[in-house]
Amino acid sequence: MLDDPRIDRRVLLKGLAGASFAAVLADPILARAAAEQTETVTLTLPSGRTVSAALALPETLPAPTVILIHEWWGLNDQIKATAREYANEGYVALAIDLMGGSVATTPDAARAQTQAVDAAEATETCTAWMDWLRTHEHGTGTLGTVGWCFGGGWSLNASLAAPADATVIYYGRLAQDAETLKALSGPVLGHFGTRDQHINADMVGGFERAMAAAGKADSLTVHWYEADHAFANPSGGRYDEEDAKLAWARTLAFFAQHLKG
Repeated sequence: MLDDPRIDRRVLLKGLAGASFAAVLADPILARAAAEQTETVTLTLPSGRTVSAALALPETLPAPTVILIHEWWGLNDQIKATAREYANEGYVALAIDLMGGSVATTPDAARAQTQAVDAAEATETCTAWMDWLRTHEHGTGTLGTVGWCFGGGWSLNASLAAPADATVIYYGRLAQDAETLKALSGPVLGHFGTRDQHINADMVGGFERAMAAAGKADSLTVHWYEADHAFANPSGGRYDEEDAKLAWARTLAFFAQHLKG
């Protein structure tokens, strides 16, 4: 897309610099330009698998670290662009890939690749990258996780599998077992839509009760928005600009408190 001779790279980068975060995510060309400002890094896991991720560094180092986990679409340009935005906010940001490089463009393909994810392999991938990021030469040692939809559930799963200082869940599937949730070592922030038919009040309520039973009620903050699932994704049809901006501001404040404070 960016090697199209009709596209002037200098004009494109100027437009990228002047565009809002939402505008970048909503525009495939700007999202690709932002994604290309990340670095592909790889890691060989104990099982022998090699996994990749997109790394974005802030101007001021060292800095706190954040792992981003993608939606069911896979590690696409929008998520890489989001890593760049976290770097702009002062974080060493790593967008990891749980789909083996596969990126879907239709719901059927996204559903199929999501169903093909092996939970044990995904857990190994998350924990290995968490260890890698915690000891990164440009990191401060503090680590947060954030994910959306499929990745929202895995943001929680990752923090259950390895220590995280802060966990953010955007409309992701939630664990309901109190004994399991006792493994959390840091606070949790959740963003959920009242019109979401899947990650709904029953599921979130069960999670809240399980967190209370685990003795972690005080470490959980839940925000509800008059919105649908995926309300924070400007490239989708259910995007809600006002609520997405509010959720973003709350997430930044949460990470600042627990990763920078």
